[in-house]
Amino acid sequence: MSQQSYLSSEPFQAQQQGVKAKFFLFADGGYPPYGSTIVTTEKMLAENPNVVARFVKASLEGWRDYFKNPEPGNALIKADNPKMTDAQIAFAIDRLKRTKALDGGDAATGGIGTMTAARWKQTYDFLVAADLLDPKTEWHKAFTDRFVKDLKVAF
Repeated sequence: MSQQSYLSSEPFQAQQQGVKAKFFLFADGGYPPYGSTIVTTEKMLAENPNVVARFVKASLEGWRDYFKNPEPGNALIKADNPKMTDAQIAFAIDRLKRTKALDGGDAATGGIGTMTAARWKQTYDFLVAADLLDPKTEWHKAFTDRFVKDLKVAF
C-alpha cells in the first residue's frame, strides 16, 4: 500500500498502530519543488506588499524560534488540539531536524524560506518533461523571491 503523507505525521501514526512504514521523499526520486510555500494572490501582492513582507518574515522567524525553543509553541498546539501528544510533537521535530526540512538545500546557504530561480526552473523542466505542464507556461511568474532574498533567517 502507498499513501501520500507528511514525514512528521503519518509515519508516527502508523508506528503507534504497530504498522511498519517506510517514508520516501519525492526529492530523493528527483522531484524538485519546494516542500511548502506561502501562497498569495497578485492582488494581495500589489495592494498589501508590506503585509505580505511582514507575514513572510514572521513565518520564517517563527520556525527559527520554534526550533530553538518549541515549548511555548507546543503548549499552543496542544491547547488547540487536545489529542496532540508530546510523543507526536517530539517525533515531528526529530523528523524535521533529521531531514533538514527547514535548513537544508537552498536554506543551508540562503536561510529558511529562501527560493531560487534555478530551483523553480528545474521544477518547470521536470513538469514539462513529464507532460504535466504546458511548455508555454511562464514559470518565472509563479514565484517571487522579493520577500525572502534579503532576510537570511538561519538557525
